[in-house]
Amino acid sequence: MRVQVVEHPLIAHKLTQLRRKEAPSNVFRQLTGELVTLLSYEASRDIATEPVEIQTPVATTTGTELSDPKPLVVPILRAGLGMLEGMTAMVPTAEVGFLGMARNEETLDIITYAERLPDDLTGRHVFVLDPMLATGGTLVESIRFLKKANAAKITCICLVAAPEGIDRLREGVGDLDVDLYVAAIDEGLNEKSYIVPGLGDAGDRLYGLAE
Repeated sequence: MRVQVVEHPLIAHKLTQLRRKEAPSNVFRQLTGELVTLLSYEASRDIATEPVEIQTPVATTTGTELSDPKPLVVPILRAGLGMLEGMTAMVPTAEVGFLGMARNEETLDIITYAERLPDDLTGRHVFVLDPMLATGGTLVESIRFLKKANAAKITCICLVAAPEGIDRLREGVGDLDVDLYVAAIDEGLNEKSYIVPGLGDAGDRLYGLAE
């Protein structure tokens, strides 16, 4: 597994604004979309392409277009849904699937409660969207789920990650072809398994439910 912290002044600035406790949900949603667009620019560098001959107003030329099968974007419900627009702004021809996974706050077990994906992901490059990589349980289970459907390559995009989550992800994916792109690696987890300093509950903040 390869881990890439995407360093850019705009990413650092927007992440700082996103972290602010006083940021209202509409600002949080906007900043999340902008951050994901910037992260997905880097995360899609090795996306599969092929040459194509086209006609411009002036001449015939050879250009580049995305290969088939097209990439599949999979937000992890519910918080990952807030990242979808930012990703599809960069890759508008990608198809979209959904995984609903939740962490039991007492046992920390991961429960899959919803799934809407193509039956066969053979040859597909799948981009998984989840704002927070905390314990790593959700992403590990998501990757296992996608690999069972024969996904060829998996790229995970998170806003922030904890070292504990990255370690668990490394252990969980083994030698699978997985990349992780994040805006920052934070200090670690607190006693409730929340990322510190983190963003708080990204889902609640996206949808106006934060206290």
